[in-house]
Amino acid sequence: MSEDSLKERAIDLLAKADIHLDGPAPTDIRVHDPRLYARVFAHGSLGLGEAYMEGWWDAEDLPGFFTRILGAQLDRELKTLDTLIAHLKARFINLQRGEHAFEIGKAHYDLGNDLFQAMLGKRLVYSCGYWAEADNLDDAQEAKLDLVCRKLKLKPGMRVLDIGCGWGEALKYAAERYGVQGVGVTVSQEQAEFARELCAGLPVEIRLQDYRDVDETFDAIYSIGMFEHVGGKNYRSYFEMVRRCLKPDGLSVLHTIGSNGAPAQPDPWIEKYIFPNSMIPAASQVASALEELFVVEDWHNFGPDYDRTLMAWKDRFDAAWPQLSVNYDETFRRMWHFYLATSAAVFRSRRDQLWQLTLSPDGVPGGYRVPR
Repeated sequence: MSEDSLKERAIDLLAKADIHLDGPAPTDIRVHDPRLYARVFAHGSLGLGEAYMEGWWDAEDLPGFFTRILGAQLDRELKTLDTLIAHLKARFINLQRGEHAFEIGKAHYDLGNDLFQAMLGKRLVYSCGYWAEADNLDDAQEAKLDLVCRKLKLKPGMRVLDIGCGWGEALKYAAERYGVQGVGVTVSQEQAEFARELCAGLPVEIRLQDYRDVDETFDAIYSIGMFEHVGGKNYRSYFEMVRRCLKPDGLSVLHTIGSNGAPAQPDPWIEKYIFPNSMIPAASQVASALEELFVVEDWHNFGPDYDRTLMAWKDRFDAAWPQLSVNYDETFRRMWHFYLATSAAVFRSRRDQLWQLTLSPDGVPGGYRVPR
């Protein structure tokens, strides 16, 4: 097709989402390089994201632009070979075992603590905040940590396991506020070193370790924002490990992004540039993996809170950019904007959810009313 024909096709598609080429609305698209149309029709979201990184196009309200795209389901009209390859890799190859399990740490979480300290707020918590009664990012993150502790019914002297402990903030909070002892495992060297310093003087041990290698008993086990890196082929072994290590009367909380759609549909751009070897779990996969291992005491969804969290991260990232630009270039800035904007749109459009599952091995006698 000619460049003019591709442009007309793009205009017709965008009109379905009430987006206009070089229009006046903040959600309208401004094209700076006409090669954009061929690139997007050939490579879908991967082409769109790479073109944005290279400055080929802009939208003043990038999250709003993507929310309209997703709301009109335009992404489903742009299925490409790149999408098929990403889907097949996720479906048939176990990308989260062995050495692959550590790739996400090196590619994303080891980018630099300066970036995450600038973006995430007072606490280095890289997951959705809980905004039920909070009006700022720091309070929302503290509320989320406290919510997890209350759901686990933590008490002084308990021994807890944090699977994918990040920079150690959740363990620090639980040890200081609830008097527990803790073990945290992570596949990121940068995170492990930071967490050890953060938790110095507390009864907390931080290990650079694959969660599958843990084989000891805990009063409570939780995971916050790590399950997205487990992979569909490993969900059953994840829950088997939790069941093996959890005391019979213990509780486990799983905090994860989730989808009510079909399994194993990673986005090619996210897979290449942000989270390699990652997969958003489908509700059907989680439910199947839990069978005969746990009673689901509660399945809590507060997905829209992630939109608000991501926008708070973007504001902090932008405010810190003059300092961050010493270590990161303009292409990285645009990549990060694309990542945060598309992620916010996914939650704003309710394509993805944020789940907290509260699990017990055999069911709490008489039932358990889970805190909110």
